[in-house]
Amino acid sequence: MHNKLLLQVSLAHLVSHLHIMTIPALLPLLPLFMDVSFMQLGLAIGVFNVVTAVVQAPLGFMVDRVGAQKMLMCALAVGSLSFALLALWPVFAMLLFAMFIAGLANGVYHPADYALLLQGVQVDKMGRAFSIHTFAGFLGAALAPPVLLGLAHVLDMRWAFAVSSGVGVAVLCLMLFSRASVPAAAVSDSAAASDKRPLKMPVMALMGFVVLFMLLSLSTGSIEKFSVSALVEGFAVPLSSANTGLTFFLFMSAFGVLAGGYLADRTTRHGFLAAGAFALAALLVVLIITVTLPAVLLVAVMAVVGFLTGVVAPSRDMLVRAASPKGAEGRTFGIVSTGFNIGGVLGPIFLGYLLDQHLAKGVLWATVVFMLLTTIVVLLQEFKAKLARTG
Repeated sequence: MHNKLLLQVSLAHLVSHLHIMTIPALLPLLPLFMDVSFMQLGLAIGVFNVVTAVVQAPLGFMVDRVGAQKMLMCALAVGSLSFALLALWPVFAMLLFAMFIAGLANGVYHPADYALLLQGVQVDKMGRAFSIHTFAGFLGAALAPPVLLGLAHVLDMRWAFAVSSGVGVAVLCLMLFSRASVPAAAVSDSAAASDKRPLKMPVMALMGFVVLFMLLSLSTGSIEKFSVSALVEGFAVPLSSANTGLTFFLFMSAFGVLAGGYLADRTTRHGFLAAGAFALAALLVVLIITVTLPAVLLVAVMAVVGFLTGVVAPSRDMLVRAASPKGAEGRTFGIVSTGFNIGGVLGPIFLGYLLDQHLAKGVLWATVVFMLLTTIVVLLQEFKAKLARTG
């Protein structure tokens, strides 16, 4: 395994999730600081997700042609610029522009990251590499609320934006001055394959993975963004307990990814592993809905749910890798990752509507439905893969 390459790609993924979570993490303070409404902030977050969804597939093609490392460094530069601009001019118009260019940068990360990992990591260690990469992203998301909110409280909101930008600049400098090598054969093979043929992956298979990624986004996003409000309003859970539960969910998701990578390297039945973890997570959410749990037990159950959803990530990536044509890894992950952004746009609208209608319990029931649908889709992907291997 090329450790320097894995480190740099993982740090870039940490930056991408830190940038994704910067505005959501600061949401409680931004209305007063920028003199905007929550609806306007929701619009800004929507701009980010829509732009990423639109550009991610074409940027995946660019990754395969231009080179994943070059594209990844450009993404770090553009993403860091967006929050530097907000630190200098923290007004709503700049927020919309910053979210637009941050969305452009975000569209690069998944296709570039996975293309580099697939080119530079040994096949028998791919699951662990995927898990370390995803762990770094989850860690970036988990660190955003305490670090950025703390900076905004202790210093100023501008410092929160500046630090978010500065982390990206630091990783960019690391990549520029200590550039990791990618095996030459892998790069030349990838470029040749990209130049000679289009993406030869069945459309239905691609759409199946897009739907899978959308459902994963809806399942985890409903907990990350709306569980606190749902627990407080619908279940009379104290705000401090709900926030603690979410914190444990996020951190245990990250550690679940590491365990999932270890398991993914020891099985070829990635679909069954992912489906089992998600089905159990759905049952635990039903437990939260139907049983009044003491605060400590609620936090513990949310931690286990986070761990189980994290376990799924490396197996998800291994399923896509197995179906991806050689030399087309960037565009494949670019296309299927649009499912994350589709979920990122649709989920907040639907779940926000439920909260506005005082149907807070419906948020968690929707989470259960999303998780069960995810389980079904993953099993279908596994059966398709089995048919392909035997037929």
